[in-house]
Amino acid sequence: MKLYNSLTRQKEEFEPLSKPHVGVYVCGPTVYGHSHLGHGKSYISFDVLIRYLRHLGYNVRYIQNITDVGHLTDDADAGEDKIEKQARLEKLEPMQIAEKYTKSYFDDMDALCILRPDVSPRASGHIPEQIELIKVLIENGHAYEVDGYVYYSVSSFPAYGKLSGRKLDELVAGARVSIDRGKRDPKDFALWKKAGDDHILKWNSPWGWGYPGWHLECSAMAMRYIGETLDIHGGGLENIFPHHESEIAQSEGATGKQFVRFWLHHNMVTVDGRKMGKSLGNFILLRDIFQKFHPMVVRLYILRSHYRSPLDFSDMGLDSAKSGLGRLIAFRTRLGDQLTEITVEPSAAIAVLIESTKAAFHESMNDDLNTPGALASIFELVRAGNSALDSNDTPEDKAALAGILDELAGEILGLDLTCSDSSSADIGGLCGVLVEVRAVLRENRLFEAADRMRDSLEEIGYAARDLPGGKSEINRK
Repeated sequence: MKLYNSLTRQKEEFEPLSKPHVGVYVCGPTVYGHSHLGHGKSYISFDVLIRYLRHLGYNVRYIQNITDVGHLTDDADAGEDKIEKQARLEKLEPMQIAEKYTKSYFDDMDALCILRPDVSPRASGHIPEQIELIKVLIENGHAYEVDGYVYYSVSSFPAYGKLSGRKLDELVAGARVSIDRGKRDPKDFALWKKAGDDHILKWNSPWGWGYPGWHLECSAMAMRYIGETLDIHGGGLENIFPHHESEIAQSEGATGKQFVRFWLHHNMVTVDGRKMGKSLGNFILLRDIFQKFHPMVVRLYILRSHYRSPLDFSDMGLDSAKSGLGRLIAFRTRLGDQLTEITVEPSAAIAVLIESTKAAFHESMNDDLNTPGALASIFELVRAGNSALDSNDTPEDKAALAGILDELAGEILGLDLTCSDSSSADIGGLCGVLVEVRAVLRENRLFEAADRMRDSLEEIGYAARDLPGGKSEINRK
């Protein structure tokens, strides 16, 4: 498998440091609001990475942090803590805000069938590790204290800029803070910030009461749960500078070892060509999208673009993904239930189709997680599989096709083709998908399967009514 390494700016063959173990750290959310589509693209992208690594047989330890302190409103050293600001707006305690939006985040990720990380460490729960890391950096000559603030001396780390490609002499106040707080150089960034009397989120330290810098948190938590060298570190393109650049300086300044072997960065979601983000006010919440589209439609929509390509939001794109999901569900419904337990070999034609699909799928995935190409191989399987079953419909062939579809679309790409989990499904979006599925079934004269779907819906409290012209409608009883 080859992955595009942002550090070397080229695709490289992936080999873990201690095979078969793989340590992956991904920057998690700052929990001060509900998740938007940009979060969906980010964490679906890395979910596919984790799923595929495990499919290949690697023992993956996946760490994704929760930032609940220290992330300031300008994403560097100025402004106020995002969580404290939201707490003031909602008239709640900061940790109430963190708990509220952490739960909301995981609810949305669960709906999208995103696997939970092995560990989701919180920044506020790892203050001792962060203080110890600062002590080491001071001892190594990489950091200095001034009146309760501790800064990282960027000039002490000549390699600063190697990830982003920025040169030290071209950097201008990487943390955008004036020098009046005692910085020796405007490029230096804060590891520990002094907290005023009105600052709620603060801890005692050797330098007085304060709170950690955003960059410091990820270094401390990544090394706490994976070690001094990570196999893979992921995040968005917007994290490269200054966040990830500063992580490298902190971590390598403390250990003298390479911090990350493979840096993976996903591209952004845009709206009318502009980056989607809370700070820009043009974000679209996942929970709002789920009111119109099933979460699996959203997942398929995101997987149809490469993780390193931008994704421009549009209802038209979601409608297209909805139709595509309908075709996948209709095919899986045609294959039936529990057929994968049949051990008899399929026909020669189906065996050849399965092998060619697997080869094309893995070729795409091994090329820097090319999910659009992988999906193309699955849709070709559906087309060819339907054609083959039209002329020779056997339980053995159905079982084999169900097995490969569940493996590639389900296990690796994370697409739930049953869409039966009402806890994670918006009813309006789900019913819309099922209407399309029943239309496809009836169009192909698969009336028995359409009737089974109708009966199943009846059992869980929904009524499916067939209309003239092959249309259907589904409503709660």
